[in-house]
Amino acid sequence: MKKIWIFFFTLYSMLSACAQNKTIPVDRATCENEAFDKEVEKTINFTIPTISVPSLKKELNDVYIFDTRSKEEFEVSHIPNAQYLGYWNFDKKKLKDIPKNSKIVLYCSIGYRSEKIGEQLQKNGFTNVHNLYGSIFEWVNQGNEVVNKNDITVKKVHTYNRQWSEWVNEGSAIKTW
Repeated sequence: MKKIWIFFFTLYSMLSACAQNKTIPVDRATCENEAFDKEVEKTINFTIPTISVPSLKKELNDVYIFDTRSKEEFEVSHIPNAQYLGYWNFDKKKLKDIPKNSKIVLYCSIGYRSEKIGEQLQKNGFTNVHNLYGSIFEWVNQGNEVVNKNDITVKKVHTYNRQWSEWVNEGSAIKTW
């Protein structure tokens, strides 16, 4: 019986250690809302370098920005000049004209989907890929403009679902899902 207990304890310890095996960069981007920052930190794995909203704003004209949310989310609102890339229907052929060393910034709602697409881009040879930390939620939380499918400035953001909408600050945007 003691051997069985030791076996299960060892197995549990190993699984716990694997689950905790995430390296969080010391110099990572952060979100203004501490609770949202903790949610983002918990959700992503930091497999793609992150970029903060203020840093992206300084480089807007020098980067390719891609939205990795659903087409419906993108059409409600997106960061100006962002191109739709998608998540479930991601097609790397959409990037065929982009040099592999170009700076690419990906975003979704909070950063999970964009990180997964970023991993795929890296596997396909893109060398300068970044995940917008806090993604479009942090973008609007910091008072930045979003546009709809017709490139008209809107105050609305698709929050994926009711649960995730809590991370868009009241007054930052009209929440829809």
